[in-house]
Amino acid sequence: MVRNLVVFGGSSHPELVGRICNNLGISQGGLYTSKFSNGETSVSIKESVREKDVYVIQSGCGHVNDNFLELLITISACKTASARRVTAVMPFFPYSRQPDVPYNKHGAPLAKSSTTPRTDHNYTFESVPPSPRSHSSMGNNLTNGISLPSQRNGYFLDRDLDRKLKLKDQMWQPEGTGEINTGYKEWVAQSGTLVADLLTCAGADHIITMDLHDPQFQGFFDIPVDNLYGRPLLQHYIVSSIPNYQEAVIVSPDAGGAKRATAIADALGMDFALIHKERRTKYTEKGPTATVMLVGDVSNRVALLIDDLVDTSNTITRAAKLLKDRGATYVCAIITHGIFSGDAIQRIQASALDKVVTTNSAPQLEHQLALGSKLEILDVSNVFAEAIRRIHNGESVSMLFDHGAGI
Repeated sequence: MVRNLVVFGGSSHPELVGRICNNLGISQGGLYTSKFSNGETSVSIKESVREKDVYVIQSGCGHVNDNFLELLITISACKTASARRVTAVMPFFPYSRQPDVPYNKHGAPLAKSSTTPRTDHNYTFESVPPSPRSHSSMGNNLTNGISLPSQRNGYFLDRDLDRKLKLKDQMWQPEGTGEINTGYKEWVAQSGTLVADLLTCAGADHIITMDLHDPQFQGFFDIPVDNLYGRPLLQHYIVSSIPNYQEAVIVSPDAGGAKRATAIADALGMDFALIHKERRTKYTEKGPTATVMLVGDVSNRVALLIDDLVDTSNTITRAAKLLKDRGATYVCAIITHGIFSGDAIQRIQASALDKVVTTNSAPQLEHQLALGSKLEILDVSNVFAEAIRRIHNGESVSMLFDHGAGI
């Protein structure tokens, strides 16, 4: 019997909440959530949480923004109701992906630096614009389209004109184009610190999650964050369900997941391969394309794609096609968080993937109905239940970070 422990479940993943409560041997706390006609979220706590240890389970899937706001309101309500400690349990952490800045190099071609304009149009990346500079000798009689006022006593009447000329010079416009290259790279907001601050301000005292897409996300918090690993579950599946698994090849679908995949390959004594995608886009008659290459040998072998997150499934389906083209006999994608948004299920159905294995950190019932035996689900409820039990009792959770657990 666990005393003074209350587990509330949000609306994102009721099935997982029920499984965690069953593993803990307790009933789910009374929590009522609803929405007003204008979409506002309402949360009501149906039992006393005074001086109790409260755990609110909400996964970052489905309607992410609504579910995240519901979590914040629930945490705040528990703190207002005098809960001793409130822990947010987020099997899949929302907004944990840190996107690259989408900067497209649409600037003009650059010419080699010289004192005379070039006319052969042989441009290189090390070149500089042929536009005359305000400080150069070739720009003495050129103004880039700005009319100069008359000069008196060796200086301009308009003292701001020199600054304007320099600004105009920086915003050089290439010949034959209607675009002005200001050199500005668009700013993409990094939401990590904001999400961390929102959870802390709402009253969360502790965070439990699994396989953060970017581990540095933990550093955004001023409160403890337990980032549980899904690696033991994935390793256990490979050992128990892949025949002659040591003859198979662990494959990372991109360079970003290489460290994760090599850790599993080293732990199980398996070979490793990497799919590398060139960032330099090549333009063909069919449009822009990116070169994808396989580093490693998968010919006549089983290929196991390892990744932490699949959303649109674009990466793994392209990787599966490449592996089959290179001679792989069987391709299985083993991932921690299967979100499968948009047309991901249709892509998987039409892809070269023979099997997809994921955990139930996000709801998978509809996905399993659509994919049938092609999709296999691993249960993470016992991992989160054990983490909750140990944290509630003040015990160490180091055992849950053991990568070899269960093998």
